[in-house]
Amino acid sequence: MGKLAVRALRAVLGVVLVGTVFVQASMVWVLVSGSDPEDGSAPLTALRVITILGMVSAQIALICVWRLVTMVRRGTVFSHTAFRYVDAVIGAIVVAALLWFAVTIVNAPGQRDDPGVSLIMGGVGVAILGVALIVFVLRTLLAQAVARDVEATQMQAELDQVI
Repeated sequence: MGKLAVRALRAVLGVVLVGTVFVQASMVWVLVSGSDPEDGSAPLTALRVITILGMVSAQIALICVWRLVTMVRRGTVFSHTAFRYVDAVIGAIVVAALLWFAVTIVNAPGQRDDPGVSLIMGGVGVAILGVALIVFVLRTLLAQAVARDVEATQMQAELDQVI
């Protein structure tokens, strides 16, 4: 991975992280201070809390991707340490999907005239879970690459002993 690609990805990750922290802080401020510009209805409060938690899961994923990019840049991504970060990304995506399903449930009573909206929102939740499955497949590929790297290292050590 080239330096330009790493810098560009880190810039994007940094902007998104700062943006989510800003929005999250403002939403927490509205909840804590009671300065709700809306009517303060229960569904709106629930949606704000779900959004704050969703941003936490996104921030966890962003930080883990940042760490993985650092490992790629150093050439250490094919190690057992990378699994911790990949597993955290998978967990964050699953949490985001569950939170999306919670949004769907909170929003459903308002969609009684058009239940198709709730079905579409449920489909989006399933798609988010699909992303978690894709990352899981990529984790499996990483596991195979790590196993091959370990095997190659062992073979190189044996070859060095023979020579």
